[in-house]
Amino acid sequence: MRYSTIIIIAALLLTGGYTYAQNAQLISDKEKAMILQMREEEKMARDVYLSLNEKWDHHVFTNISGSESHHMSLVKLLMDKFNLPDPVTKNNDKRGLFDNGSLQRMYNELTASGMESTEAAFRAGAKVEETDINDLVNAIAETSNADIKSTYQYLLQASYNHLRAFVRNLKKLGFIYQPILLSTEDYDKILDDDKGHGRH
Repeated sequence: MRYSTIIIIAALLLTGGYTYAQNAQLISDKEKAMILQMREEEKMARDVYLSLNEKWDHHVFTNISGSESHHMSLVKLLMDKFNLPDPVTKNNDKRGLFDNGSLQRMYNELTASGMESTEAAFRAGAKVEETDINDLVNAIAETSNADIKSTYQYLLQASYNHLRAFVRNLKKLGFIYQPILLSTEDYDKILDDDKGHGRH
């Protein structure tokens, strides 16, 4: 992701006449909770990929972990805009440590399974991205706030790209990936859709 994109989104998020306290009143508790979840969910993805890269030293983990770091920064802009406490800062951004219990379990599970083989590592990455896609689609449907929606839509397109990257790498090893969380119809559309298709 280009830094110019971050700057543009930051300007959109942080400009305006409202104070942080006033901004916090503009979104629902559900929207606030989802922002907190997405902050740690992007961290979970980054942390899984960093750990797997230490084991397998593969460019897909190097590149996508960097992308996830940028995504964490974008969600942090939303947190700042709406004056939300940051669990990542609270935990000193320690790798593998999360306030969200579900994300903690997912990190533990996928990091462990991904250590078994490169195939298992790519499958772990694909599951991370399927989870992210499901949660982002639901989050977009639950908000009417333009800043939140545009940020989530950007993250969603990136997750599509990341999922395709893991599927491609599994195919190079001779394996066909079958979706775990996505419907076959949605999964096939993501693979066939060239929109936003890029190598991360």
